[in-house]
Amino acid sequence: MGWLNKIFKGSVNRVSRGHYDGNWHEGHSSDNVRGAYDESDNEDIDRAIALSLSEEQNKGKAVDIDYSLEEDEQLARALQESLNTDSPPRQNIPVENVPSERVPPREPPPILFASSGSRTCAGCKNPIGHGRFLSCMDSVWHPQCFRCFACNKPISEYEFAMHEDQPYHKSCYKEFFHPKCDVCKNFIPTNRNGLIEYRAHPFWMQKYCPSHEDDGTPRCCSCERMEPMDIKYITLDDGRKLCLECLNSSIMDTPECQQLYMDIQEFFEGLNMKVEQQVPILLVERQALNEALETEKNGHHLPETRGLCLSEEQIVRTILRRPIIGPGNRIIDMITAPYKLERRCEVTAILILYGLPRLQTGSILAHEMMHAYLRLKGFRSLSPQVEEGICQVLSHMWLESEIIFGSSIDISSSSVASSSSSSSTPTTSKKGAKTEFEKKLGAFIKHQIETDSSEAYGDGFRAANRAVDRYGLRSTLNHMKMTGSFPY
Repeated sequence: MGWLNKIFKGSVNRVSRGHYDGNWHEGHSSDNVRGAYDESDNEDIDRAIALSLSEEQNKGKAVDIDYSLEEDEQLARALQESLNTDSPPRQNIPVENVPSERVPPREPPPILFASSGSRTCAGCKNPIGHGRFLSCMDSVWHPQCFRCFACNKPISEYEFAMHEDQPYHKSCYKEFFHPKCDVCKNFIPTNRNGLIEYRAHPFWMQKYCPSHEDDGTPRCCSCERMEPMDIKYITLDDGRKLCLECLNSSIMDTPECQQLYMDIQEFFEGLNMKVEQQVPILLVERQALNEALETEKNGHHLPETRGLCLSEEQIVRTILRRPIIGPGNRIIDMITAPYKLERRCEVTAILILYGLPRLQTGSILAHEMMHAYLRLKGFRSLSPQVEEGICQVLSHMWLESEIIFGSSIDISSSSVASSSSSSSTPTTSKKGAKTEFEKKLGAFIKHQIETDSSEAYGDGFRAANRAVDRYGLRSTLNHMKMTGSFPY
């Protein structure tokens, strides 16, 4: 199953700073200019000032308090041109006490005029008085009014970040919006292009640094989530890792598996698919499962086998008692015993890998029980795609009944007798209420079946599921028995 790559990029904005001393301009001058003019001149001056402010803001850098000579000259020239009309202004008041070195030679002294209206702070909505101000986000602000949306403290840095039209300190923005790794809990680093790149599980969406794919970080053998550094998974005797949430409902010995088997038997009976023969159900370690797989001549299995429907006589070691968790979060005190399989029918036993949660164990068991049903009912020479496909459909149907109804009830709406013995253990009871994680895990296992990319298990399931949806399970099975294929 492939993982998802995500790339994230934030935005950085800059603040332009200025000073208001009775005239509107970027920068600072200790000298004041006053003037009076008609309304049309006011509009021209406002446009010139707005242009000056816009140009300064687009430069993307802070403005020093001392106003530069070149900017004074440009602003004065723009204002003079805007006043070059047939009728001179009613009153001009020249700049007084301007140092001689700031006045260019052969140019008249710069003349500034007061704004026709007051500028309003975008934060407090009050007029900007005399003193410093900020120009950013197409508005002007008192320095103390331009505040971070997260911590509500003034933004005094040269750069700030934006999110949904709200300003943030760069540090606050990183804390709130820069993704953290779910494994190491650190901020996910940027790549060589300055972009934040991370991996994500396609179902759980657990995001993590790309480096964790190669640094030996283990995954849960059931839900496939990576092990966070602050939570240690349980280590099974064969090296598999199991997260604590999956451990909570895990099936660890054969008696527990027998109770689950009774639940699934009822499910099959509700579908009019009763298996009359008593098939031994054994929970085994991975080594015993692999040894049985080598002896078995029939069957089609995934690269990592978790269940087997056996038809050969052999001796299998089964787990008799639930082990305990010892030092270092490792499973200890595993009690096993040999079990001799005798061939009384086409199926000698069903083996299931121990340590998996109830829903996952049940889905494997439903799959293997369908293999047993097909062999016991005389379905011969089915191709891997047809046999594995219909077995995956039964596994999927059982999971769906568990998720929707919370127990292995007859999904064909016929009543079934309740089992008093199968409800004695809370973690394996078909009557027990499921946690939110168990429901999510069931949806994950269903998702795995539905999105499997293999030809036998994935394509086979999708072809079988289409046939069952269209013709029903019984008609599909009848067609398979006669033709060895699915109806179309």
